[in-house]
Amino acid sequence: MGSRKHIKAELVKEENKTLYFAKLTNNPSSPRKTRLMADLIRGVNVDKALQILLHSPKESAVKLRKLLMSAIANWQAKNEGQRMEDSTLYVKEIFVDGGRQLKRMRPAPQGRGHKISKRSSHITIFVDSRAKLTEYNSEISE
Repeated sequence: MGSRKHIKAELVKEENKTLYFAKLTNNPSSPRKTRLMADLIRGVNVDKALQILLHSPKESAVKLRKLLMSAIANWQAKNEGQRMEDSTLYVKEIFVDGGRQLKRMRPAPQGRGHKISKRSSHITIFVDSRAKLTEYNSEISE
């Protein structure tokens, strides 16, 4: 590996130490249906987001809830000395991308076939602390 790539890789590793996220790939729910739930919890405190997902009847809410719990656990693993309640975690970013599509055929009249695409999605959740955000804003105002 060249020196530029090595330096860039080290910088990316350092940036990832301050990011707290979780990914779910090939979720068997379509991106359009999953984005409906993702839009509800974007920018919301973690406690409120967990309650929203717990009481939602949508199928993707269960997967998003587990993924959010995983992101919280990743935050706790990187911040062992801090309490979650003191830092007021929130869903900083969440995005749902299209995953692979399974292409199937359905019988149609007169010997024809219609295409069916069974869509899947990739979900990524970033969690961050509002306490860190308020410290940053107070430094800027001074």
